[in-house]
Amino acid sequence: MTNVVLVGTLDTKGEEYGWLRERLLRAGVEVLMVDSGIMGDPRVPADVPRDAVARAAGTELSALRAAADRGAAVTAMARGAEATLLRLHSEGRLHGVLAIGGSGGTSIATRAMRALPLGVPKLMVSSMASGDVARYVGSSDITMMYSVVDIAGINAVSAPVLANAVEAVAGMARAFALAAPDRRRPGRVRADRLGAGTRPMIAASTAGVTTAGVDAARERLTELGYEVLVFHSSGAGGRTLESLAGQGTFAGVLDLTLSEIADDLCGGILTAGPDRLSAAGRAGVPQVVSLGALDMVKFGPPQTLPERARYRRVRAHNPSITVIRTTEAECAELGRRVAAKLRAATGPTAVCVPLRGLSTLGAPGGPYHDPRADRALFTALRDGLRGSAARLYDYDTHINDPAFGRAAADRLHAMIGALSAAA
Repeated sequence: MTNVVLVGTLDTKGEEYGWLRERLLRAGVEVLMVDSGIMGDPRVPADVPRDAVARAAGTELSALRAAADRGAAVTAMARGAEATLLRLHSEGRLHGVLAIGGSGGTSIATRAMRALPLGVPKLMVSSMASGDVARYVGSSDITMMYSVVDIAGINAVSAPVLANAVEAVAGMARAFALAAPDRRRPGRVRADRLGAGTRPMIAASTAGVTTAGVDAARERLTELGYEVLVFHSSGAGGRTLESLAGQGTFAGVLDLTLSEIADDLCGGILTAGPDRLSAAGRAGVPQVVSLGALDMVKFGPPQTLPERARYRRVRAHNPSITVIRTTEAECAELGRRVAAKLRAATGPTAVCVPLRGLSTLGAPGGPYHDPRADRALFTALRDGLRGSAARLYDYDTHINDPAFGRAAADRLHAMIGALSAAA
C-alpha cells in the first residue's frame, strides 16, 4: 500500500485539499490528511486532527487560539506537523508528502518536510515558489512548484497545476514504497539511504573557477574506491554540505572551495551563513580544506552592485553574477576566520595551500592575480593555526593544477585510513 500524506490548513484550504484527496485516491494511492489549521472549522475531515497536531507540539489547540501572538501559534503548529510526519514515517505510513499554500501554509508544511530524510518525496505547491525559496527548502530535497495563482479555489488555472502535482507525488510515492527497505528506513541520512551502495562517501565543494582542480581530486578519490558528492558553492550547496556532514553522512570532506565565506564577510549574494566550514569539524570527520575562490566575492548583475563595490576590480562572471576581487585587508580577515573555524575541529584536519593562485581568475596573468592579497590570506591563516592540531601544507601550484587536486585527494585518503586504523 502506498500512502501520501496531505498536510495543511483545512480551515482556509479545505476545498482544495478535499479535491487533492479525491484525485490521489483516483490515482491509486491511499491518503492521510493532517490538519495544521488553528482558527476556523475544518472544511473536510482529517485523519490527524488539529488538536492532535497541537498536542504533538506540546501544547493545546485552545491555548494557541487564545494566544495574542499569531506567529508563535503558527510556529507551534509547524512543530506539531513536523512531529506528526516523523511519527508517520517511523511507522511506515508515509511514502510521500504533498502540501499547498501561501506564505503561512508553506512555512508550516516545509518545516515538517525538512525534518524527513533525504529521498522521501516532498512536494510543495506554493504561491511563494517563484521567488527565493531558500528559507523553505533549506538543505532538504523539497520540490517546490509554483501555483501561478493563489491557492483560492479550483479554477481553470489551479486545476491543471494541482492535477500535475497529484500525478507527480503519486508516482514518486509509489516508487519510494517499492524501493529497497534501506531507502525507506527512518533516521538520519547515511550513505545507504542515499542509494550509494557500499562505497564510503566524500563531500567536495566546487565552483566554476575551481572545477578543474576539484575534478582531478574527484577522479582520484573515485580511483581509490570512494563515491564523491560534489556541492556547488552557491549558498544552498554549502548549507547542504554542512547539514549532511553534521549528520555523519560522509567518511571525509574535501572542502577546496570556500567562496561562500568571502561572500559572508563582504556581503555577497551566495553566502552559506556564518556556520560554513564548521560541521565536519564538530562531527570529527576528516577534512582537507583549501582556499579556492577566496579571491572573489559574488554579486548579482552589474547594475545591482553596491556603491562600495563599483570602483573595485569588477568582472562579469555570467549574465547573472558579477564578481569583485577581495582586498588585502579582506583576505587577511578571511585567513583569520578560516583558521578560527579549523582550530575548533575535533577530527583530523589539513589545509592545502596552492601558492600560485586560488581560482582561474587568480592564476598568474589572470585579472585577479594579486600576490600581496594572497600573501595576507596565507599569513593570517598560518598565524591563526599556529599551535593547533590542524596541519598546513604548501604546494607550489595553482588550485586548478591536476597535481594539486590529486595531492589533496591522497592526503584525505591517508587521513581516513589512519583514523580507521586507530579505531
